[in-house]
Amino acid sequence: MLLVFKQTWALMVGILLLMLGNGLQGTLLGVRGSLENIDSAAMGYIMAGYFLGFLGGSKATPVMLKKVGHVRVFAALGSLVSAAFILYAAVVDPIAWWLLRVLVGFCFSGIYVVAESWLNHSASNESRGQALSMYLMVQMAGMVLGQLLLNVADPGGYNLFVLITVLVSISFAPMLLSSSSNAPLQDSARAMPLKELIVTSPLASFGMLLLGGIYSVLYAMSPVYATERGLTIAQTSYFITGIFLGAMLLQYPIGWLSDRIDRRYLIISVTALGAVVSLTGMYAGNSFVVLVACAVLLGGASNPLYSLLVAYANDYLERDQMAAAAGGLLFINGCGAITGPVVVGYAMTHLGIEWFFITLFLLMSAICLYGLYRISQRTYTVTDEAAPYLPISARTSGLATSFAIDAAEEQQLEELEDAEEVFETRFHDEQILKRTDDQQ
Repeated sequence: MLLVFKQTWALMVGILLLMLGNGLQGTLLGVRGSLENIDSAAMGYIMAGYFLGFLGGSKATPVMLKKVGHVRVFAALGSLVSAAFILYAAVVDPIAWWLLRVLVGFCFSGIYVVAESWLNHSASNESRGQALSMYLMVQMAGMVLGQLLLNVADPGGYNLFVLITVLVSISFAPMLLSSSSNAPLQDSARAMPLKELIVTSPLASFGMLLLGGIYSVLYAMSPVYATERGLTIAQTSYFITGIFLGAMLLQYPIGWLSDRIDRRYLIISVTALGAVVSLTGMYAGNSFVVLVACAVLLGGASNPLYSLLVAYANDYLERDQMAAAAGGLLFINGCGAITGPVVVGYAMTHLGIEWFFITLFLLMSAICLYGLYRISQRTYTVTDEAAPYLPISARTSGLATSFAIDAAEEQQLEELEDAEEVFETRFHDEQILKRTDDQQ
């Protein structure tokens, strides 16, 4: 792991600073919107803008990279993000904020593509799995620590917006100064026809659509809910930090189970847990301790679900189809993410803030019930080429999924070679013992 960090330290430091800024900006915008008396319905549209831009950026970035290259795209997108963050405070207007959120989502989508491409170029075949794990850990750590920065200044002023602008601006320095401008870009995955993907794995497709709504509600609308609920700034930051901490803590236990049991039962169990926790938050959310506990469990249920659905889809795919299918699932997830904040924002404005948890309950329950239905329609079979559970998230680009598949394949080959070596050694020892017994 130390060798991997030595090879990629500039990228990791840059990503950490970048995610500190990105993690803080979403929470800060939700809190500031409430302070500016922007209602939840309008904030829903504003928050959805990020996911709309992210979806567009995933399509446009490969084209830009082919035309002008990594460094120019990276620098241009970074400059736009820094400008957008400072303009949030300068132009407090719902329409302007929506446009800026679209721009930020577009830029971050491209930044992830370039960063993950450089990571893939920097890592060797032997270190690819460790490099990806470190990248995802640093990403999540940045998002967690970013929530705590909400406490360092008044959200009603300019200082926090200046802070995120500075963090993002500094983050590009180590990456641009240390990375090669001619680093090759890994080809983006060929899109798999959505009809073929849906027919191949209806549960993964339907689940990914609803999970997009869960993601966007949980991560984009939680600061709006917390502020409307009357939480203090510190309590709001701890509440949202709990969501990300849960996502970190439960990723690997669920992944471990995923490779050992029928994944459909795990999908059903995780979403059932999410539904129960959502009901708990709705009825017992007046207790701050209960609210934070619900945040931890909801983050822990939703974040691994993305990897779980990708792994389940891979169970019915050949190796050369997996990257294309992952791209299709990412697109479906993005479509769900665009609509989630809009729906819950409208509901919170006109029906009450508890619709934050009610919406999560309905979405989790729908995946759970559909999973139960699919069990009655299909037996669980796995292709010989299926990849294991891959610890990825919707906050990465499609390149990370392809990267993870390659890393898993390398690990499987190493395990196979080790097993063959052990078998050959044992066989050799047995032959020697047999000859010795014959001689005696």
